[in-house]
Amino acid sequence: MAAQEANFDGIVGPTHNYSGLSFGNVASSASKANISNPKQAALQGLGKMKALLDLGLVQGVLPPQERPDVASLRRIGFRGSDHEIVIQAGKTDPAILAAASSASSMWAANAATVSPSADTADGKVHFTPANLSNKFHRSIEADTTSRALQAIFRDPARFAHHAPLPSNASFGDEGAANHTRLCAEYGGPGLEFFVYGRRAFYPEKAAPAPEPTKYPARQSLEASQAIARLHGLSPENALFAQQDPGAIDAGVFHNDVAGVGNKNALFYHEEAYADRKGVPAALRERFKRITKQDLILVEVPSDAISIERAVRSYLFNSQLISLPGSDKNEMMLIAPEECEQDSAVKSYLETVLLPDPRQPIRKVRYFNLKESMRNGGGPACLRLRVVLTPEEIRGCNPKALLNEALYAQLVSWVERHYRDRLLPSDLADPALLDESRSALDELTQLLGLGSIYPFQISRP
Repeated sequence: MAAQEANFDGIVGPTHNYSGLSFGNVASSASKANISNPKQAALQGLGKMKALLDLGLVQGVLPPQERPDVASLRRIGFRGSDHEIVIQAGKTDPAILAAASSASSMWAANAATVSPSADTADGKVHFTPANLSNKFHRSIEADTTSRALQAIFRDPARFAHHAPLPSNASFGDEGAANHTRLCAEYGGPGLEFFVYGRRAFYPEKAAPAPEPTKYPARQSLEASQAIARLHGLSPENALFAQQDPGAIDAGVFHNDVAGVGNKNALFYHEEAYADRKGVPAALRERFKRITKQDLILVEVPSDAISIERAVRSYLFNSQLISLPGSDKNEMMLIAPEECEQDSAVKSYLETVLLPDPRQPIRKVRYFNLKESMRNGGGPACLRLRVVLTPEEIRGCNPKALLNEALYAQLVSWVERHYRDRLLPSDLADPALLDESRSALDELTQLLGLGSIYPFQISRP
C-alpha cells in the first residue's frame, strides 16, 4: 500500500464565538458580536470529516484547546481563583478575555507545517508547530498544539517534532496555510512550496513587491526558510514565493485563501503571487526536475473571478483531494456552500473548470460549514495535511484516527457538552470554563492523549 495523504481536522471547541479578533480576515471582522452556535459548528466539522472518511481517505482529529486560557490571563496579571479571573477579565478587559477564549485552534491548517518522510534528510515526518505570533489569541496555541501533535504522532523512530520558531514578527509563522506540497505520488519526492508575505531581514533584497498597506503580512520569508532547514529539506525540494500584497489587502490573510494544491496540480488565483509570471514558471521547472513529470497549473483569471469574490466565497480555501481507487489524475474539490450560492463562482466551477480536459478536477462537492466560514475559515482551514506511509500510520495514536465508532462517540460528546448559543458576553460566565474543561477531560480519554491541557497538568 502506497503512502496516503491523511487529513487531521481540528475539532471546534466549546467556546466558538464571534469576537472579530483577526484583523485582515474579512469574514471574521464582519461577524463580530453575532450569536454563534458552538454545537452546530462542531457537528458541521465532524460531518465533513465523516464524509471524507466515507470517500476512503485517512481522516484524523486534532483536539481543541483549553479556553478560556486562564494560564495566559494569569501571565498578564489577573489574580484570584480561575473563576475570579474569568469574571474580573470579563468586567475590566472583555477584549482580552475574548482573545483568551478564542476557538481558533479549530483551523488546523495553522497548527503546524509538515514535511513527509520522502522529502526529509533523515527519512522521518517532521512537524513544526506554528507560532502564530501575529495575533495574541493565536500565539497562545503553540504549546498545547505541540503536546497534542506529540501525543498523536508518537513514534520517535518515524516522527520528528520541533519547537515553534521564536515568537516574534521576524519569524512569524502561520503553519501549513502558507505551505503546499506538490508531487507525482504522495510517497515519492515532492516540491514543498512556501509562500510568504514579507521579508524581515534585508528587505531591500530580492523582494518582488512591497508589503501590503491595509492588512498585515503574517508569514515571513525567514520563518519559511527556517522550517525548511529544520525539516532537512534540500534546496532543490523547497521553493519560496511572495504573496501579492494587493491580495493580502483584499483579505487573503493566508495563501490558502488564494490557492490550493494536490499531487501534480495547483489551483490558484491569478493574483495569488507577487511575481505572476515568474512563480508559475519556477514551479513548472522545479517540479519537472524533481518528478520528471509536468505540473498542471490551473490559474483562475481575475476577469472570471475577482480576488474579492474569491475571498467572499472562499473558492480557493477548498480541499483538493485524490479519491482512492479513481484514475490517478482525477481529483475532487471539497468546497464550502458559499461557492454554490455565489452564481458566478458556481457557474465558473461547473461550466468552465470541470469540463476542461486539460486539468484534473472532475468533481465538486459542497459542504455546509457556515459556523466556521462566518469566522473566516473554510474546508482547507479546518485540516492539517499529513502524508503517511502504512508504517507511519501504524506509528500514530490509533484513537485519533476517525472511524464509524469514534465518529458516533464524538457526535455524542458534542451533543452532551456544547452550548447551542453563545455571545461574546457569555465568555465571562465561569460556568463556561467548567463546561469546557469537563468536555476536554473526557475528550483526552476518548482520544488517548494523556494530560495535554494546562488545567490537567497543574492539578494534583
